[in-house]
Amino acid sequence: MQTHFTDADRQKPHIQEAERILRTCVHCGFCNATCPTYQLLGDERDGPRGRIYLMKELLESRDDNDQVTEETRLHLDRCLTCRNCETTCPSGVEYHKLLDIGRAEIDRRVPRPMAERAQRYALRKMLVDPKRFKALLSLGQTFKPLVPGKLRSKMPPTPVDAGQRPDSQRHSRKVLILEGCVQPGLSPNTNAATARLLDRLGISVTPISEAGCCGAIDFHLNAQDDGRARMRANIDAWWPQIEQGAEAIVQTASGCGAFVKEYGDMLKDDPAYAQKAQKVSALAKDIVEILRDEPVEKLKLKEHQRLAFHCPCTLQHAQKLNGAVESVLSKLGFSLTPVKDAHLCCGSAGTYSVTQPALATQLRDNKLNALEASNPEVIVTANIGCQTHLASANRTPVRHWVEVVDAALV
Repeated sequence: MQTHFTDADRQKPHIQEAERILRTCVHCGFCNATCPTYQLLGDERDGPRGRIYLMKELLESRDDNDQVTEETRLHLDRCLTCRNCETTCPSGVEYHKLLDIGRAEIDRRVPRPMAERAQRYALRKMLVDPKRFKALLSLGQTFKPLVPGKLRSKMPPTPVDAGQRPDSQRHSRKVLILEGCVQPGLSPNTNAATARLLDRLGISVTPISEAGCCGAIDFHLNAQDDGRARMRANIDAWWPQIEQGAEAIVQTASGCGAFVKEYGDMLKDDPAYAQKAQKVSALAKDIVEILRDEPVEKLKLKEHQRLAFHCPCTLQHAQKLNGAVESVLSKLGFSLTPVKDAHLCCGSAGTYSVTQPALATQLRDNKLNALEASNPEVIVTANIGCQTHLASANRTPVRHWVEVVDAALV
């Protein structure tokens, strides 16, 4: 793709990065074939190719061209950042990086309306602090009967009790775990089940309380400086254990895992953190990356459930781990049902289900129809956002796959 930036523009780091990405695009349009929003809306501007053109026009335009900015904002806001287009693209276009640049440029030029800014600020402050989120969640569950109907349907049920975690000093092999921000409130059993499962395989899990939100929520709501501050704080929290030989930093939420794996790239220009961030990204592993290399076949099941696996976009498109969970579940003896269009997003996409509820609900219902087609007993997934979003329909039970494995073992 040709670009027309001025020499002055090309001195700016974000324009240099945008131009590099834009020039890899060959306009082929393969990306539109797998874009969930293009399939729903049928608008070129709501597919990756059209959004790339809009961002190119935005970045090449004058700052005072408000019409270009507002039109682009509308269509970029509708993007799920699912990265399905990146899996499909034959030219390797790093669309998500261009999207971050485009969204930040829009907010720089034209601030959002006050109501939108308030909503996004509230989401960031509510979701990124585990204690605050857990307190608000508990309050909402207590007064759930008084909550208006539409909002009540989004309130998750009381979570499964986490049970006991094994001693974190029990084995010589040690891994760290990112507890997450919303997961401790919504599904505290997920990380506890992970610790018990790894303990059976001779691996101890060390939680680091000082490590908080991975930074993805801030970053993707265009509070990118706050997101990078969270990255640095997490690196500082993990670093002493890394120096002592921790072999991995485990994530059970694939959205967090995808983001932590990009710390090295996002902090590459920070002289104080660049090398540490590269090390953290190298150590970041989704739980399935640990389990697939362990002798899980020696574990025995007391029950053989029929499962449908929903592979989150952050697992299959961002981390390129499509098929990994299915392989582990099959090794363990679970029966997996076929899922049509498994590559498509469920509509959760971080805060997308809040900021774009109509599109998110359509995508959720389409995904559930595909998952339920072969009548599974349980739907399992690998990301807390997808789990909560799919469960909000109150249809087939939805759990994290590690919880189901932990509960099924003898």
